[in-house]
Amino acid sequence: MHKHNNGAQIMNRSSSFSHARGRRTMLAGLLATALSFAGIAAHAQDAYPNHPIRLIVPYAAGGAVDIVARAVGHKMSETLKQPIIVDNRPGASTNIGLDMAAKAPADGYTILMASNSLATNAALFSKLSFNPATDFAPVARIGEASLVVVVPARSKIQSLKDLIAQAKAQPGKLAYASAGNGSSGHLAGEQLKEAAGIDVLHVPYKGGAPAITDLLGERVNFMPINPLEVITHIKAGTLRPLAVASGKRSAQLPNVPTSREEGLPNFNASVWWGLIAPAKTPAPIVRQLNAAANAALADADVRRQLEQLGVTIVSGTPEAFGQFIRSETTTWAGVIHKANITAD
Repeated sequence: MHKHNNGAQIMNRSSSFSHARGRRTMLAGLLATALSFAGIAAHAQDAYPNHPIRLIVPYAAGGAVDIVARAVGHKMSETLKQPIIVDNRPGASTNIGLDMAAKAPADGYTILMASNSLATNAALFSKLSFNPATDFAPVARIGEASLVVVVPARSKIQSLKDLIAQAKAQPGKLAYASAGNGSSGHLAGEQLKEAAGIDVLHVPYKGGAPAITDLLGERVNFMPINPLEVITHIKAGTLRPLAVASGKRSAQLPNVPTSREEGLPNFNASVWWGLIAPAKTPAPIVRQLNAAANAALADADVRRQLEQLGVTIVSGTPEAFGQFIRSETTTWAGVIHKANITAD
């Protein structure tokens, strides 16, 4: 009887041990599952992007750069599944917006629509609160538009060759307008002077609109300008285009000869746009933004909208965009220093 009780006790202890071990195994399994779900949740929380992205536009709302930024940003937001909110920060030749982007966290939630000023401001300003060469990561090139040289419709100047001939016959007499010191039109005018060997007077204005008004009123003789700003005047016949500053004709102005056709292969000036992020933004995030931008540029509606504005779409890798920025910086620094241009 005693032996039988001992056996029962052993069996009971064995059963209790087995149950305890089972409970421990089950708890370990539940813990592992909980940790697995926690890991998935943390990964989902960390996945980029998980909240809206700010797109700084260093120009006023409604202008060409703003329109380009909104068209591309809207389509990018569909790919990234997060809103892209345009934040217009005009002023100080885009330095206000660039400074904000340079000092923003490098987490992919602040990007900026850059233009020519990214490549020219280091040479134009004696002091900047950021370094254009080191404070930004190129993300994606968006597009460009070759500048066009225009004259009032009633001008006797009929071609770029004609303009150069008149300038040589009357040194210092012809005047060209620009949107201000250091603007793309001003730099293009200085490049034209050097390429053609002419002496013409620069008349800077506070913005493109008053400059165009005075050109239409024949108070200045000509203007190298972003075609997006004058395409309506050209189509209306109030301004006459002489040449596009490029080796390739414009799709929007197919009947207008190029500077190369007019005998000036060294007169190449364009306005361009591209997305940049703060330096040290993680490479995978830069690649993700680049892919979203390129997908936007491949969209038929976006292409149509940009091409109607006169934009030639240029997509590509962050590395190719970075190389382009460095090339532009070198080209225009040479023009700026030679002509002794400052924007301070």
